[in-house]
Amino acid sequence: MGNSVTEDTSEQVDRRRKVPARTKLFFASGAFQEATVLAAGTVTVLFYNQLLGVSAVLCGTAFLIASIVDGITDPLVGAFSDHFKSRWGRRHPLMLASVLPAGIAFYCLYQPIEGLSEMGYFVWLTLFLVLMRIAITFYNIPHDALGAELTDDYEERGSIFGYNLVAVALVATFVFFIVNFLIFPTTPEYANGYLNESRYTLLASLGAVTIIISILVCTLGTMDQRPYLHTVNVSKKFDYGIFFRELGMLLRNSSYISTCLSMLTIYASLGILGIVSTYAFIYVYELSTEQMTLAGIMKMPGIFVALPLLALMSKRMEKRQIFMVTTLITGVFCALPNILKMLDWFPGNESSFLLFALFFPFFIGTIVTPVTSIIIDSQLVDVADVHEYQTGSRAEGVVFSVRSFAVKATSGIGGLFAGFGLEFIGFPDNAEVGNLPAETLDGLLFMVGPLYLGLYLFAIFLMSFYKLDKKRHAEILSELEQRREAAAS
Repeated sequence: MGNSVTEDTSEQVDRRRKVPARTKLFFASGAFQEATVLAAGTVTVLFYNQLLGVSAVLCGTAFLIASIVDGITDPLVGAFSDHFKSRWGRRHPLMLASVLPAGIAFYCLYQPIEGLSEMGYFVWLTLFLVLMRIAITFYNIPHDALGAELTDDYEERGSIFGYNLVAVALVATFVFFIVNFLIFPTTPEYANGYLNESRYTLLASLGAVTIIISILVCTLGTMDQRPYLHTVNVSKKFDYGIFFRELGMLLRNSSYISTCLSMLTIYASLGILGIVSTYAFIYVYELSTEQMTLAGIMKMPGIFVALPLLALMSKRMEKRQIFMVTTLITGVFCALPNILKMLDWFPGNESSFLLFALFFPFFIGTIVTPVTSIIIDSQLVDVADVHEYQTGSRAEGVVFSVRSFAVKATSGIGGLFAGFGLEFIGFPDNAEVGNLPAETLDGLLFMVGPLYLGLYLFAIFLMSFYKLDKKRHAEILSELEQRREAAAS
């Protein structure tokens, strides 16, 4: 088994230290990249399907291919990051290497060559979706592993990823304002700006620049934290046999599998909601892009109450229980308006009460959503400690490869289900608002109502297999500290 050691320093590093707020902010500055990719991901299927004429099935197939590639590359990049050696550490060189490829791939994704056939656009979508996802992998996995390594303190870890989550949520809301009011505004020709093909040039350009700047600021701003990070034993060559044995042990950890599957289920659900709700807002509720911005505004209170709410709940509940409670609240309230609409128990589109009835339940559901995300990140870091306890090796990269995959599954698996779902309900190309059959509209509502809620309930069931609690983690951490002290002496 490999050994876990820290960077060579003259003094023993305090592994339970409080991380400076400045470092947390730089770590969270990568949120601009994540928010940009997420915001653009909600219109990718709409852009290629309704504006470029690619069938929903082909769009879903492109996302399927990208997700398969993610499933292969994410753990490989995670392992590579864990064992990478350079004078600048394991994580930062890979983050820097992702800058230009991520920005260029994003630009090309939303600026395809004009005049291609349907199959040509499908190939273009698949190619640059895959390239962008691989580039983002080389940033996301080392970034998340970096956050996991900054400290061993149980509560401080929640704070680090809390800063990141709050930043992502705040920036996402800001980005949606930019997208809906400046990039895709309502015009006399387009009641919903997402259907204005000419505006995607601006999306491609601004998005690419934002991604590049965000990754650079995060990477360079956290370079001074390298002395506090774990590093591999440089005297030992990476052994693939040991790696796969340790990976097998990780995959037999019920807490890790429970967290991974719960996370994947939730992020896939969010992907379906994000993509299909765009269709539902346009074709079912007949909203403008400016009105759709209310969905982002309703998330704002949750951003500000996430950390104090988590601190309050942590005093009374274990992480597993917090996850279950917050996930249930989110699933029920976010699905409620769409379920009521299916049952004809909802205000009509002409009603002045429509926006309140549509977005107030969304406000209730999303006020606890940030807590769910913070808990998942914190659980993954705890699992990394269990893995070191069992094997003697740190493997944040491999452990957090599932988070990278899950984040991309928001648009990946979401795009897959959305694409095939749209085909299944017979959603037409070049659809006209107000001229769709009732069964097609009900199909959209089903995906963002009962299906979405069902997936959230399934995620709660999966989390029931998570076994690690605060007491057991404290025992494991105490043993790890004794081992590290013995190894250093």
